[in-house]
This record gives sequence, C-alpha cells and structure tokens, in this order.
Amino acid sequence: MQVYAEFQRITNQNLPNTFYAELDRHTPRLMALFRQKASKTGKTADTLADIFKVHDTQELHDVHTRRTTVLHALPVYLREEVSGFFRTCVDDMDEPDLGDASVVLLTTVSDDATSPVHYHPVRVSVVLEGDVVVNLPTLADAFLGLTNMFEFTQKILLGLDDFKLSPKLQTLKNDLMLYV
Repeated sequence: MQVYAEFQRITNQNLPNTFYAELDRHTPRLMALFRQKASKTGKTADTLADIFKVHDTQELHDVHTRRTTVLHALPVYLREEVSGFFRTCVDDMDEPDLGDASVVLLTTVSDDATSPVHYHPVRVSVVLEGDVVVNLPTLADAFLGLTNMFEFTQKILLGLDDFKLSPKLQTLKNDLMLYV
C-alpha cells in the first residue's frame, strides 16, 4: 500500500484505478494480437492456443476472465520463460517448494491444477525468494503487487513512457497502435 501512496504522490494518479483502466483499455487489442499469434505455428503459438482454449470454454467472459487471460498470455507473447513464474497447487495439498525461484505467482486452486489458466482460484500468492509476501484474490491483483512485465505495466499501461522501450516491448506497442 506504500507503493500506491508513493505513486499517488509522484503522479497524482490512483495506481490501482490507473492500472485496471489501462489494462481494460488495452485488453481487446491484446486479445486480438494474442489470438492472431495463436493461429500460427510454433511453441509460442501453441501455448497461446492452449490459453485461449481454456478461455473460450468459460461460461462467463467478464472483465476478470479477460484480465486473467491477457495477463497469462502476455509473458508468453513476449517469449519470457513462464514455467517458473506461474505455478499452481491444489488447496488441500502442501505448497510446492518455491525456494529456487526469486519471483513466483502461486495460484492455489480447489481442483484441476493441470489447466494453463485458472479463472476462479482460491487465492494467488506473490512469492519472493521462497517466502509468501501477500495472498490476493485474483491474478490481476497479484500482477499489480509485481523486466518486461514491469516495463509493460509502467511504460505502456501507466503511460510513464520515457520513449526508451526494449525491442520486444517496442514491437508490442507498435502492434497495439495498429489495432487502434
């Protein structure tokens, strides 16, 4: 919460409101980009296709479902290694050993831990250096609490753009502008 206050002091904006408003504004274009990539061939396309298969089977496509899909697909699209970042465990089992990872979003589910995306978790924990820092209700809340992901959040979603983006994010930003 101290981060929120500092962000408010520096930018005169409410961090959660700004984050969610910009995430929701970009979500339709991001979904279109990710679906377009999923229709191609390759490891990234296959992983995105798996995410969208789960998304498409959901009965309710509300804002939380779309946010969860986009936040799961974004690091895949940016070709970041996500197997260590997104981890899942079943609620009635012991938590997995997380001592080997510096940052993990641990999704605790009531069943079916094999799905690539979970829309109704019991909780999502932010784990830093093997210790649970905070438990939150949704993946979007966990992201708000977290190299490319931070940069995307700061420079594209929050508009704190100093015009120096990494090549991957510059490409993504250009692609987003094509769908305006």
